[in-house]
Amino acid sequence: MAIQIVKPRIRGFISTNAHPTGCHTSVLEQIGEIKQGIPYRETGINALVIGASTGYGLASRIALTWAWGAKTLGLLYERPADPRRTATAGYYNTVAFHRQAAEDGFFARSLNGDAFSDEMKSEAINRLKADFGKVNILVYSIAAPRRIHPTTRVSHQSVLKPIGMPYTGKTIDLNREVIVPVTIVPANEREITDTIAVMGGEDLEMWVDALTEADLLAPEVTVVAYTYIGSFLTWPIYKDGTIGRAKDDLKARVDMLDKRLANILGGNAYVSVNKSVVTQASAAIPVVPLYVSILYDILNAKGINEAPIGQMRRLFSEHLGPGLQPQLDNERYIRLDDEELQTEVTSAIAERWVRIDTDNFQDLSDYAGFRRRFRNLFGFEVEGVDYNEAVETELVF
Repeated sequence: MAIQIVKPRIRGFISTNAHPTGCHTSVLEQIGEIKQGIPYRETGINALVIGASTGYGLASRIALTWAWGAKTLGLLYERPADPRRTATAGYYNTVAFHRQAAEDGFFARSLNGDAFSDEMKSEAINRLKADFGKVNILVYSIAAPRRIHPTTRVSHQSVLKPIGMPYTGKTIDLNREVIVPVTIVPANEREITDTIAVMGGEDLEMWVDALTEADLLAPEVTVVAYTYIGSFLTWPIYKDGTIGRAKDDLKARVDMLDKRLANILGGNAYVSVNKSVVTQASAAIPVVPLYVSILYDILNAKGINEAPIGQMRRLFSEHLGPGLQPQLDNERYIRLDDEELQTEVTSAIAERWVRIDTDNFQDLSDYAGFRRRFRNLFGFEVEGVDYNEAVETELVF
């Protein structure tokens, strides 16, 4: 056992530790939102959630469990604690998820390892055969910086860069908390290819191939992956940049999977376009922290802001599930970013964007809320948690 007082070690968009009680409290809050927001239905389904420990993946798993009573197998890639350091936040989130699922009588299993690898696919298939049976819904929610290709063994590193031309804009220096100019050079062809290899749809296609070969996809199976489009302010480094190119690849492969699953199982595959939220991955993207801070100030004033759990409450109560038909746009996207992209919201962001600087950004944005939500990701500054109390850090799920 390792009992200690845990204080945050955060610099910029990196936290080198996490607080187990804070993470546990945050997970319970998300569970509570689903319990209050979706009438419970016992569906008897099996769900595989790839990328299940943070953000939209964790929120999906919570919604599937406490709204549908799904048996879930969650895949994550997180570091447990050791005598020198705490576990990662995603690890503590998973501990909290399992504890509450067991208390409420839900069946859940998790595997910790590289979901890109053939070994993890084999381990997941074996676990599904032993404890679950066929998969009714597959959620794909991986945001990874690197992928070792299971066939070629080549290591691919994703980058956050524009394509074609440099991008110059403004962002928040998260260390000094000032507005600074930023110029990002365009990606070269290798960086574009590598980013597609990491964040595109090839791995999802490999998962569906492996599950199909193992006869583990149920009739009328649903596959859903997540993407982000955002407003024109972030397009140069997201939608029109390397990540956007990878997400185009994901969408193309999902559309092909949809046709294939429809033919063999009467199933479907979708991409859900989610709103901008505070995650460790989004905080690392230049411009995005400032954009999100302004966006949240506007959405909060309207009373329509949503965290990942609110988005997943909508996805699994309005679009996906037994008896539901998803509402799709003309490109076959499920759109959960509708409130972010309201004309009056995007216009208000653009107007503030021109004026914002170090002297006024605290007034023109909800940077304080962004900072708090970012720290919440790691279990810090969570309401109701006593951070002067020693806690057990070496936990297991």
